[in-house]
Parts: sequence; structure tokens; C-alpha cells
Amino acid sequence: MSHFFFFQDIGSLNMKDKLEALLGEALSELGAASTEEGLQELRVKYLGKKGALTGIMKGLGSLSAEERPLVGQVVNTVKGKLEEAFDSRAVEIRESVKAARLSAERIDVTLPGRRRAVGSKHPITLVTEEICAIFAALGFAVAEGPEVEHDFYNFEALNFPKDHPARDMQDTFFVGENVLLRTHTSPVQVRTMLKQPPPVRIIAPGTVYRCDSDATHSPMFHQIEGLMVDKGITFGDLKGILTLFISQLFGSDIGVRLRPSFFPFTEPSAEVDIACVICRGKGCRVCKETGWLEILGAGMVDPEVYRHVGYDAELYTGFAFGMGIERIAMLKYGIADMRLLFENDLRFLKQF
Repeated sequence: MSHFFFFQDIGSLNMKDKLEALLGEALSELGAASTEEGLQELRVKYLGKKGALTGIMKGLGSLSAEERPLVGQVVNTVKGKLEEAFDSRAVEIRESVKAARLSAERIDVTLPGRRRAVGSKHPITLVTEEICAIFAALGFAVAEGPEVEHDFYNFEALNFPKDHPARDMQDTFFVGENVLLRTHTSPVQVRTMLKQPPPVRIIAPGTVYRCDSDATHSPMFHQIEGLMVDKGITFGDLKGILTLFISQLFGSDIGVRLRPSFFPFTEPSAEVDIACVICRGKGCRVCKETGWLEILGAGMVDPEVYRHVGYDAELYTGFAFGMGIERIAMLKYGIADMRLLFENDLRFLKQF
């Protein structure tokens, strides 16, 4: 049954034909539309201000006064049907898009699960924590200090006068005339002694800076230094604690030796070597056929340092030691190039 009224006037019949043709054409194109963008284009084409329906409606003025209301009803009917069809098709398209997306994104519960990547601690962190744990068991507390340091704490209070040639050993990054990036964590020892009277038993882990960079040196690296000051402390105490520390870190069968050396803030001073962890003292390329590897420096605190911090050198004695954490890590894990520790290569870091 037709949805339109029957008109006797030929002008009305032509208008009716146009409207029927318009409705059929619109519904046909509407059924082929598959996207919301395409649907919007069709809506503008047929129902827009310059659309096809509006064009036909402009012809109403040529009809007689009697025919105009009847044809207007037909126009409204067509417009209503088109709007209803467009809204219905929009819902269908949105549901179709949603179904396609859900199908593509659906979770197959039968697939094996994907493990979440788990990070691990950096070898520098691992070694630092192990060293701190060993000394904590020996009664040492952890102390910290600033990385941007004053010349007094980094050099002068440690018996490095302005013209002392040992300053050249440090390759310092100066920020200002008397401000620098600390070259060792020894300033923490000075700051601790200025804040508290003896007894003192601390270790000072931290980042330090020097103008040096190659396979075994980095401009930024890590140190742990230790200090013990009390009445009656001897060089024998220093040797005993360091020997125990080394045996805990590398094994009880590792050989240890002390060689005379020089540091401005200790006297007497010594370099501490361990039997090569690669060849066990037999001689190899790593230890340059000597069977020994230098691991840290140590010595009895120079009385001149006590003068700067207000300690009585006649009443108190003590020792200090320091080691590079990167070197310990390289020896412990068999790392040939220090730069590997700073390149953040996941293939390397995953080994730890």
C-alpha cells in the first residue's frame, strides 16, 4: 500500500513521484552505508539545508493553495521516514563496529599467560649492599654526605694543602674556586668527626667524580670508605678487619697481602692486594702474571687530620680504608670493561 495521498492534479503527481523516487534512492544508499562518516555524508545529501529533500520542497510554491497542504504532509512523511531510517542505520553501524572491535580484542583464555618482566638489582647495587652488610655485622654504621663538596672537606682537612702535589692525583672537577665534585667519600669521614666525638665506626658509600675515562676508569664511579677511631686502635686491628672482610666477600681461601704505600691522610699507609680471583694466585693475563690484584687502600689516620676535626691525637688512634665498588664488582663477577656497568645494556644486566 502506498504511503502517499492520491492527487488529481498532474503537478501533485509529479511531486509525489519525485518524493517516492527520493525515498527509494535514499533507502538504497542508506543500506549500503558501512561507516558513520559515510552515513553523515548521506544525511547531508538528502536532509541537509542544500539536500535533495529541501530542493523538492522549494517546488511547493508552484502548487495551488489546495494542493500545498496535502503535498506538505507527504513531504513530512518522507522526511520522518528518512530520519528514522538514518537513526536506525546509525545504531546498526555502531553495533557492527563495536562487535568487530570486541572480536578483534577478545581474550582467548586458552592461550598461555605472558609473564611480567621482572627487574633485578644492578651489580653495583648488589656489591654495595653486600659490602655494607659485612661491615654492619662488624658494628660499622653507614654515613652519607653531599656530592658537591667544599675544598676544606675534600682536601684541606685531609692533609691536602693548596700546593700539595697529591692534589694532582685526584683529577678534580671544580665547580667554583673552592667548590668541587667530591673525588672520594673521605669528606664524609671529616664531617662525621666534626659532628661527634670518638668512638667513631662508619662506612661511607657513595658516588665520586674524577676527570678520567677508559676501560678501567669512569669519570663518575662509586666508592666505599671506612673509618674507625677510638682509644688503642692499631694497625693490627686494620689488618684483621680487612682480612675478615675480604674472606667474607671473596671466600676464606683467598690470599691477602699489604704493601707499603702513600696517602696524604694516613700514616703509615698500605695497598691491600688479594690473590687473583681468576687464577687463584698462579699468574694470568688479568693479574699480569703476578698472581695478585690490588683491591683497596688503607692506613692509620694521620694526626694532622685529627687537628682539623678537634680530636686529641695523643688519646685517640684510628684507621681508614677506601675501595672502588666498580673494581670490586669487576673482580667478583669477572667483568672485563668497566664501561659495561654504565651502558644499561639489558643483555648484560639480565645476567645479574
